[in-house]
Amino acid sequence: MSEKQFVGIVLVSHSAEVAASVAELARGLSGSGASVPVAPAGGTEGGGLGTSSELIAAAVASVDRGAGVAVLTDLGSSVLTVKALLAEGDELPAGTRLVDAPFVEGAVAAVVTASTGADLDAVEAAAAEAYSYRKV
Repeated sequence: MSEKQFVGIVLVSHSAEVAASVAELARGLSGSGASVPVAPAGGTEGGGLGTSSELIAAAVASVDRGAGVAVLTDLGSSVLTVKALLAEGDELPAGTRLVDAPFVEGAVAAVVTASTGADLDAVEAAAAEAYSYRKV
């Protein structure tokens, strides 16, 4: 019997610290431990603010288990960087998807949903649904 393959989650932020913190929060709140592969891709190679195609591609490769990878981004240019990687066609594994969702709430929803063994469509839908979360 083969082991369950979980959708991978990549969190792209302009800040390495923000990406790592949101990944830690999502893992902690989901209770999924190490089952769902989650990787931060924040900042530049030199540790500055910005986004890096190389860091994003490496993060996606690190969480790809064959069930797809959901990529959530924080701000405009991170979206453009991921879109450029997807457009190149060979930089990211097949089944990698840019998800339109709020960064923090969407990350938590994505990881929680992925931890149930849900497929990429369900993970994307849960993350996107986070736009409708009301706080008051």
